[in-house]
Amino acid sequence: MSQTVLITGVNSGFGKLIANTLAGAGFKVVGSMRDVAGRNASIAQEFRSKGIKIVEIDVTSDESVADAVNKAGNIDVLINNAGVGSLGWQDCFDIEDFKKIFDVNVFGVQRLTRGVLPHMKQQGNGTIIQISSVLGKFVLPFLGSYNATKHAVEGLVENYRVELSQFGIQSLIVQPGGFDTGFGVGLLKASDEERATSYGEYASAPEQMWSGVAASQQMEGAQNPQIVADAVLNLLNMEPSERPFRTTVDNTGMGTAVDGINKATEDAMQGVYGALEMTNLFDLRNE
Repeated sequence: MSQTVLITGVNSGFGKLIANTLAGAGFKVVGSMRDVAGRNASIAQEFRSKGIKIVEIDVTSDESVADAVNKAGNIDVLINNAGVGSLGWQDCFDIEDFKKIFDVNVFGVQRLTRGVLPHMKQQGNGTIIQISSVLGKFVLPFLGSYNATKHAVEGLVENYRVELSQFGIQSLIVQPGGFDTGFGVGLLKASDEERATSYGEYASAPEQMWSGVAASQQMEGAQNPQIVADAVLNLLNMEPSERPFRTTVDNTGMGTAVDGINKATEDAMQGVYGALEMTNLFDLRNE
């Protein structure tokens, strides 16, 4: 029997590619997006024509998440993909700006995860995959609030890994590098524009940096975002006991650097848990 997969943010980018890839591989895909009857109506219909069920989810709303999870039915795999980026000098982002991006990228992950866990615990198995970023392990300038959310969500998912393993539920992270997915279109900008003037001739540095990044991602030979969807499919096709906790997807060199950080993190976790005699929490229990 094919597994049912709920994927957030399928209207564009990685989410759209993952939804199409998994549906093509025989998974029962339930995709979520906002504004299904409005600006995303044509995309929603495109998915439905392929047999992909669409539910509307605003990941910043407890009620929206609960209603959509109920409509989605029994979920075997959750893929937390919905997210938003940011661009600007970090101190130009006020607290409300930080609340907005954390509400999507971190609290949204928590809402969805809480939503599916009762069913997964009841059936004694499940898989939760977080689409994170290589920026969950290091930072780039001018992406400060986004960097912070990815570091936060990595800790959140790491904790679920050890808390849920004995209930047969696996928590995994996929860390893409930079891809041309339209990510830059919806970047949140800092509210305190006046403060940016304190940087003088460097005030526009964030926009200049991002322009260079975007141009490099569109160059001939730039990495194809489809490889992220392929990595997710590969994980789901593996035996659960063989799946790595973190999977980097990047061919630019950043992935190789982050692999080293990931290994150091894993070695440290294994060492600490070994000293505490808790290494069994890394092993998925199958009943």
